[in-house]
Amino acid sequence: MEFLDKFLHDLDRNFLEDKRWTWMLKGLGNTLLITLLAVLIGIAIGILIASIRSTYDKNEETLKKNKGAGYWILSILNGISKVYLGVIRGTPVVVQLLIAYFIIFASSRSDIMIAVFAFGLNSGAYVAEIFRGGIMSIDNGQFEAGRSLGFNYLQTMIYIVIPQVIKAVLPTLCNEFIVLLKETSVAGYVGIMDLTKAGDLIRGRTFSAFMPLIAVAIVYLVVVMILTRLVNLLEKRLRKNER
Repeated sequence: MEFLDKFLHDLDRNFLEDKRWTWMLKGLGNTLLITLLAVLIGIAIGILIASIRSTYDKNEETLKKNKGAGYWILSILNGISKVYLGVIRGTPVVVQLLIAYFIIFASSRSDIMIAVFAFGLNSGAYVAEIFRGGIMSIDNGQFEAGRSLGFNYLQTMIYIVIPQVIKAVLPTLCNEFIVLLKETSVAGYVGIMDLTKAGDLIRGRTFSAFMPLIAVAIVYLVVVMILTRLVNLLEKRLRKNER
């Protein structure tokens, strides 16, 4: 009974008093919002970067023979893409978030959108490699089929290759969403009320670390388990459709 009384007292002090549970709810909402918008930006950037890099890799020999304007434009874009991938993948996401908040958008007060930009830019580098791997795995016969239909290279990519790649990498993209969800836990570094920050604020008010931080861990675990289950169902559905 003594343990139960202490547990109920801590529960009341950490979550029910002053309705501190609403902080957790608001933090979870912000975490999911940032993750969703960031992964959408990441997919857009990833498709663009992957298309540039895979186009250069697949047509490098042909382009080098002609060395026309297309070769130089594509070479520059490929170089920029490599620099972007190297910088983003070579630096911690928390440092990128701090740079976005205190340097790039220092005059802005839209904290959520700054976080979306920073995490989206970070996610784009990893999504780009996912898509590039998918594009490079597509048989060259698909490109030849596009030409036989009268499509140019860009049209072949849009109408034939990209739809196949998306289907192939969809489970991996969903896993990227899960990874990104956990990475957003550093958003509190710039004062954003995400789930982790909410737990830390409760700890600061009650001076009780165990219950608020364990609660944050449990919420993350439950959300990740739900998303993982959905990814598994998606993979089974895709395998079933391939039969």
